Amino acid sequence: MNWYTEQWSNDCKFSIKYNKVLHSEKSAYQQIDFYQGDEFGTFFTLDGLMMVNEKDEFIYHDMIVHPAFATNPSIKKVLIIGGGDGGTAREVLRYKTVEEVVMVEIDERVFRLCQKYLPITAKGVEEDSRMQLRFEDGLAYVKNAPDESFDLIIVDSTDPISVGEGLFTTAFYQECYRVLNKDGILINQHESPYFAEDASHMRRAHKKIKSIFPIAKVYQYHMPTYPSGHWLFGFASKTYDPIKDIQAEEWEKFGLKTKYYNTDLHVGSFCLPTYVKEELERDE
Repeated sequence: MNWYTEQWSNDCKFSIKYNKVLHSEKSAYQQIDFYQGDEFGTFFTLDGLMMVNEKDEFIYHDMIVHPAFATNPSIKKVLIIGGGDGGTAREVLRYKTVEEVVMVEIDERVFRLCQKYLPITAKGVEEDSRMQLRFEDGLAYVKNAPDESFDLIIVDSTDPISVGEGLFTTAFYQECYRVLNKDGILINQHESPYFAEDASHMRRAHKKIKSIFPIAKVYQYHMPTYPSGHWLFGFASKTYDPIKDIQAEEWEKFGLKTKYYNTDLHVGSFCLPTYVKEELERDE
């Protein structure tokens, strides 16, 4: 019997039974492993941490993409930093009104392997004429991007360690602010409030973003295979408030079928538990 086990905290582990290892390699940046099992289907890990699996990937990708479009249905130009599995780009490209998507992923091997082993997220992304794939450092790309060149930036990153570390810095968020246009929205992977180390990353990210953007909110989603299952995204904007400015009727006109996101959930997801609000307000 084979078990993939991830250390969620010093005193807590999470395990998934798998039938076989589909692929394992050490890229120039990280350890990449693909597994196949019955409960979660195919799943892959980076440096021993769960990234994506067939069973619950729709939750993450629905929630990282659709709240921004329901707040500003006029988004045309999108920058995705990270997102190597392709799922975020897949959801963005469902909007026929989007004209340009740039995905900047540092590790090309992640995307190529997901094309092979996880077509549920990566299939068709590269073939879309609106899509521009760039395999380079996301922080460097943003530094060199023109002012006000995107309507939406989605930071679909790993945790703030190793290759993901630079995507949680004040300097990076300042560059994102510069590159977004006057109505621009930033969505970022915002960690979890539950275990101490994740909560520390959450607080630091929120404090930095709040010091730069006039509107900085946090919203939650339930991700069964991430530590504790309680995870967050950040929503920052120069203009739009995701609660006051939601355009539910306009979003419904897109006619997109989603498995997790809906406009009722949109508003509710910004209603955070008391302990999370207190953590976000607490100084490091």
